[in-house]
Formats: sequence, C-alpha cells, structure tokens
Amino acid sequence: MNKRSLLAIMVATAFGVSGCNNASETATVEKAPEKQPTAEDAKTFIANAQKELEKLQLPAAQAAWAYQTYIIQDTAAVSAYLSEKLSSRASELAKESARFNHVEVDPDTRRQLDLVRNSLVLPPPGNAAESERLAQIGTDMEGMYGAGQYCPEEGTCWGLTEMGSKMATERDEKLLLDIWQGWRQVSPPMKDLYIEQVDIANKGAKELGFENVSELWRGKYDMEADAFEKELDRLWGQVEPFYDALHCHVRAELGEQYGTDVVPQDQPIPAHLLGNMWAQTWGNIYDIVKPEQEMQVADVTAALEEKGYDEIQMVKQAETFFTSLGFEPLPESFWERSQFTQPADRDVVCHASAWNLDDKEDLRIKMCIQKTGEEFAVIHHELGHNFYQRAYNQQPLLYRGSANDGFHEAIGDVIALSITPKYMKEIGLIDEIPDASNDIGMLLKLALDKIAFVPFGLLVDKWRWGVFSGDVAPEQYNDYWWQLREKYQGVMAPVERPADAFDPGAKYHIPGNTPYSRYFLAHLLQFQFHRELCKIAGDEGPVHRCSIYGNEDAGTALNNMLELGQSKTWQEALETLTGSPQMDATAILDYFAPLKDWLDEQNQDRTCGW
Repeated sequence: MNKRSLLAIMVATAFGVSGCNNASETATVEKAPEKQPTAEDAKTFIANAQKELEKLQLPAAQAAWAYQTYIIQDTAAVSAYLSEKLSSRASELAKESARFNHVEVDPDTRRQLDLVRNSLVLPPPGNAAESERLAQIGTDMEGMYGAGQYCPEEGTCWGLTEMGSKMATERDEKLLLDIWQGWRQVSPPMKDLYIEQVDIANKGAKELGFENVSELWRGKYDMEADAFEKELDRLWGQVEPFYDALHCHVRAELGEQYGTDVVPQDQPIPAHLLGNMWAQTWGNIYDIVKPEQEMQVADVTAALEEKGYDEIQMVKQAETFFTSLGFEPLPESFWERSQFTQPADRDVVCHASAWNLDDKEDLRIKMCIQKTGEEFAVIHHELGHNFYQRAYNQQPLLYRGSANDGFHEAIGDVIALSITPKYMKEIGLIDEIPDASNDIGMLLKLALDKIAFVPFGLLVDKWRWGVFSGDVAPEQYNDYWWQLREKYQGVMAPVERPADAFDPGAKYHIPGNTPYSRYFLAHLLQFQFHRELCKIAGDEGPVHRCSIYGNEDAGTALNNMLELGQSKTWQEALETLTGSPQMDATAILDYFAPLKDWLDEQNQDRTCGW
C-alpha cells in the first residue's frame, strides 16, 4: 500500500483560493463586472498553491504517522485536526480550479489544473450544510462498517477479521453460508445514507463542471471518460478466456467437495465457497483445487529461520534487490524512523504501508513483520513504493505521484513477481531450484489470487458508475450488483437476497468511497511491466521463472519510467518502459501459459460457462 504522505490520501491537490468580493456599499453603486481569469492567473494559482501545500502537508503527514504508530486519544485528535485542515483546503481548491476550465493555457498548466480539479473523490457542494452532511455520512458509514459484527448466538459475536479467517479455512458449507449471510447484515442500514451521499456528491461534481461523480472518476485517466470504460472492457476481453478456464476447473473441484446439488455445474459458483468474504480472491481454497501430483515448493519461511534472518535482515535483503538494479541505498533515516515490528508497549496499525512524509527523502515503511515467506514478499512490495516515491521526488509537487493510480500498486507487485526460486537461490535462501514440473502448483496458487481478482476489480466501479450516473435507481442497487457479479465473475448469491439487502455495502471500498479501478489496472500492468523488464534483462527462460535481480539495464529502464511521476500521461510513462502507449493484458497469458495448457487438459470433459 502506498502512503507517500497524507497528500496521497487526498490525492494531489493545490492551494490558492481567491477571496469573495464584498457586496456593494450602497444600493446605488453598480457591482463591477467580474474580471475574467487569464492564463497568467492560472499559472499564479498553481504556483501559490504548491507553496502553501508543502507547508500544510508535512505536519499532517507527521501527525498521521504518529497516530498510526502510537494510537492514543491525543495522537488521534491531532491527526484528525490536521487532516481536516488539509482536506478542507483541497476541497476549496478543486472548486477554485474550475474557474480556469475555459481559459486557454499551456499544456503543463492545463495538466496541473486538471489534477487539482480531479483530485476529490466525493466533491462537496458549495452549500455549507450539504458539505457538512456529506462528511458526516462518510464518517457514519465507515463507523458502521468498522463496528460491524455478527452474533450467531447469544454471548458469541464475530468481527470481520474472525469471520474472514473462518471463510478461509472452514469447509462446512452450512457454517460458511451462515457467516456469509451474517456479515451482510451490517450493510442494509447504510443504504439510505448511501443514496443521500450520491445525491449530494453529484451536486458537488456539477459545480466542478462534471455531469456527475461517474464522469469525474472515469475522467482521471488522461482520456475521455467513456473511452476509459471501453479501455477496461477491452483489457477484460483479453483475460476473459483464461478466467473462464480457471472458473471451470474451480467449479468442478468445488462440486466434488460439496456436491453438485450445492455447486451446479452449469451455473455461477455460490459466493460463499471461494475462501473469501467477497469471493474476490480464491487462493484460500488451493487445497481443494490443487493438482493431484505432489509438488516440490521452496519453503521460504523455513529457509528464513534456518538462515537466522530477523526482521531487519529481511528488509536489508529487500533493499539489496533494488541496489542490485542500480538504485541508491535507502537513507539512514529510513532505518531510524520506520516501524518494523509490533511494539510491546502500545497499540499501532500493523497493516503494511510505505510512506514518504516530506515528499523528498523521509522514506519509511510501517509493518509488524512476521518472519514468513509471505511477509518477505510484502517487504519487497512496500520498498517498491518507496523507491518509486524517491524516483519522482524532484518533480513539482503536483507531479509527485504515480502515472495513474494503478501504477503504484503495480510497481510494488512487479518487484514481488521477481521473488522466484532463481532469486532465492542467488541470495542463498535455497540450494536448488525446483524443476519446471513443479511450476503448475505455484502458477495455480498465484492465478487463484491474481486472475480470479480481475473481473471483481472491474465490476466494483462499474456498479458505482451506474449508480452515480443515475442509470441505476436505488431500488435496483442490489439486483444490479448481482447482475454484474454473475456476468463478469460467474459468481452468484448463495441464497435469495431480501428486499432490503445492500450487499455492495458489505465491501469496505463502497462505504469507504475508495475507487477500485486502480486495483484492476495494477493486476494487469504488473505483468506487462514484468514481461518487458525480463526482456530488457535478457532472460530467455519462461517469464514466470524470471527475476530481474542484479540487472542494471532493467533497473535503468524501470527508473526512467518511475522518475516521470505524473508529469506525463500514463500512456507516455508506459511507452517509456514498454515502447507502447497501450496497456496489454496478454502479458498475463504469457506468464500463466503452462497453467492454461494444464487447465484445458483438466476441463476436457467438463461443462464450462454459466
């Protein structure tokens, strides 16, 4: 997760609001005509904005860090106060930037103005009461979600973490159904609030010059809003045949596990059986769908223990990955200020994240590292964010971000794709690289998370685009959600949903108002980046076995893209690395090619589709 500063939470914004004109002193004095803004006014707005932002964002970021690494009432209050100051100014400036919508300015100024105008996720309207109400709704819904629990019997209540763990490990179909339904009791009270929120936010979007919030969200990607949606559909079309093959195999194996009366072989898969509360990733059911033959898989967790790695050594080794590509080592302050382990004396947020507090060199990670192979990969991912943050830190403030919001997560993940047995042998964690006959198990485990996620990553925002645009009425919210789930994922509600159901609200990103297309893009871009970097590194083997560790040519090519930040369109940034401005999901097909052959073999006598 990238948290380059509190600015990343708000998305890049600028400051410099002009004051309101006073009313005329007497009724007989005519109001002077409002001066039309000029190109020079726009440049002054941007320049002043960035200066003020740099003063505001550092203390806000420091307060946010203090709160997440030392959770007490005082740090919470200070962080909330400074966060509100920053977000309020961000909101004002997005509105102010709309003054220049029709002013002819140079391309660089226009790009920065657009970044400001597109920065808000849910733009508050000018009416103070409605703006305050919008903020309150967001707080209320997040509170409902965070406090959500299911009490199957008196005296026994489960929170989401406990329920998620049971969904991942339990194989009792009736218990899984009970948990699945139980969590979805948290969201119906959100529905009326969500309807109200959509109405208010759409008013704010209109004040910025957008038709609605849907157009604002789809317009953040250096292309027309409608063109962006078509681009996502094109990319999904490239992945869909592979997904269908994976779906067919998983459904058949689930039918063996639970019976075809529970998992009919010509219908979508019941959503409660895929090992995840939202059926968005399926890796937790690998034990059910794995190949029959025994697979030799490198045990990184055991290797870390055998070699005596502690938490700091794990991070040092991940840093070595980047320095082997030609990147400069992390600053000493990184080692002094990061949180690597769970403190014994206080509460902290353990969720892994990467930070750049001053948008320059104050790089940090925040984790409670466990000495496991999974955490070893997460550390590489988080440092990928840090090295990206540093690569673009010479850009003007508004350009200190990833080319689009999918790039940052993709960069973290592309580094993780290079943690192959080849890499682990080179750094001495394992002695032998398992032969290719063992690759199917590894590829299937990865596909259950990476490929299974792709249609879910697409449909979450498709649902919201329909809602924000008004194409989907409130009484259709839940039905439309399941129409999309069935169409794209081949996943269905395991039971008929009640009339008051609001199942989208049971996924955090809906009440939390976090755009989701970034995750769809990241899942595709990481494989495109990896394929290209492997070519540059001269690796002639299968792309799923490639690691770019130690190759400075690959490191230079990667850095050339990273240092652009948001100064160029994402198409230009992509072309810097790949030679093409077009996203290409066929890289996923190349990576998983041996698995596709295996899936086709497994599916020969099965009924596929739904």
